[in-house]
Amino acid sequence: MEPSQDLYETSGDRLDAFVKHSLQPQADWKEELQDAWQRVERFLRDGCFCGELVLGQEVRVLKVVKGGSSGKGTTLNNSSDLDLVLFLSCFSSFRDQAWHRGSIIDFIKEKLVHCSRSLAYNITMLEHKGKARTPRSLSFQVQSRKSSDVILVDVLPAFNALGHFCTDSKPDPEIYENLIISRGGPGEFAPSFTELQRHFVKSRPPKLKSLLQLVKHWYLQPLKRKYPRASLPSKYALELLTIYAWEMGTDESENFNMNKGFVAVMELLRDYEDICIYWTKYYDFQSEIVRNFIKHQLKGCRPIILDPADPTNNLGSNKRWDLVAKEAAHCLRQACCKTEEPGQGWHVQPARNVQVTVKPTGQAPRILSVNPYSPIWKMKMEIKRLYSLEKQQRLSFQEPGGERQLLSSQRTLADYGIFSRVSVRVLETLPHEIQVFIKDYSGQSNPYAIDPDDSIRDLKEKIEEAAGPFVEDQLLTFQGRILGNRRSLADLQIKDCDTILLIRKT
Repeated sequence: MEPSQDLYETSGDRLDAFVKHSLQPQADWKEELQDAWQRVERFLRDGCFCGELVLGQEVRVLKVVKGGSSGKGTTLNNSSDLDLVLFLSCFSSFRDQAWHRGSIIDFIKEKLVHCSRSLAYNITMLEHKGKARTPRSLSFQVQSRKSSDVILVDVLPAFNALGHFCTDSKPDPEIYENLIISRGGPGEFAPSFTELQRHFVKSRPPKLKSLLQLVKHWYLQPLKRKYPRASLPSKYALELLTIYAWEMGTDESENFNMNKGFVAVMELLRDYEDICIYWTKYYDFQSEIVRNFIKHQLKGCRPIILDPADPTNNLGSNKRWDLVAKEAAHCLRQACCKTEEPGQGWHVQPARNVQVTVKPTGQAPRILSVNPYSPIWKMKMEIKRLYSLEKQQRLSFQEPGGERQLLSSQRTLADYGIFSRVSVRVLETLPHEIQVFIKDYSGQSNPYAIDPDDSIRDLKEKIEEAAGPFVEDQLLTFQGRILGNRRSLADLQIKDCDTILLIRKT
């Protein structure tokens, strides 16, 4: 009986036992992995570059970091990827890494083949597969002379961007600014942040790691075996999705029902087209460069799963999620997703609530937590309750460098690509009034309610009342025309939600 059949035929009530007895690594396999790690790490640190000139200089190994499942504590028995991230002195920037990585990989490969006898392992080099002109890693298999087990090893040379950084704190935003400015491919420099990726997973409770092992087993067996040549999402993408489901579904409880957790992950995978998740543990919205980049990422095609350690790495893009969803839907009909345990399953939204700062004209702002997939009319009801508003509400927002946009009651924040914190202006209007946006020299625009039959001077007086320039100091233009004070908005064919430019006279 194949392992995939074992999972699908296992009752949901017995998933804990299934993980413990079938998936978690046994002592001899742990020893095998540890021995391979130590031998390869010792070679890279002490023997590979010793007494050699590479790229015209002596190269020092600053540190070797264990990544992959063995580094995160989610190894499966007799199945593991061993990532060794090699931080080198010859890389002084991300661009250095991009330019010289290929030469470094070629050098390591030559030395490894030459010195393989000293490792006490049989080594088989693997051909690089992918569209990149130069590989990002050196891949090879090691096979112990004591057993038939094979371990896949990836050596990834990397720039030491974090230095001696402590994983419990936030990196300097300048690190991420430099990453974004470097304009590498998506996730090209992710190895530089391996310590953060590893800590993000490794620091989680033991039972969550068991759920991660279960999801990874599902990925490798029924899914990967059914579609061996398809461009499937990475295992890391599913790990992050599982962590997100646990955070939302249990409020980060250390003890939970394994079946309910597995079902929640399968349901998210089945409905992948709505997924948009990210974390602000290591980077956030404080830096303008990082903030604008993250917001741009979150406006892309879903699913969106941003690497918590590297905002350039969207693990949801350009993969066959449709095949994952198909197998997840099939899995939900199997015995492993059925249980006799009482109680409801996890409630997991496909995206976190958005922090919305709302500000009605002339009143203090307040912060709401809004489901991005909830109709905007529901947010309007909450605003009406908070501020005791009686008139019609017109909500609008403006992205940096963009035009102010009206938020339609029947749409959602997700429809506008809003998944991160946003400021929303609230304008009360009477039935006969329209809303116009006044954009000043800074690029910021503000909404005003006005009767279409009112004059441009009436509009200027409203701008002055809202702490804008005096009427005499204002010059308003629309579609390249200067607007005369006596003309009405209707005469000038200014309609609802049009933008008028405000120029301050000197």
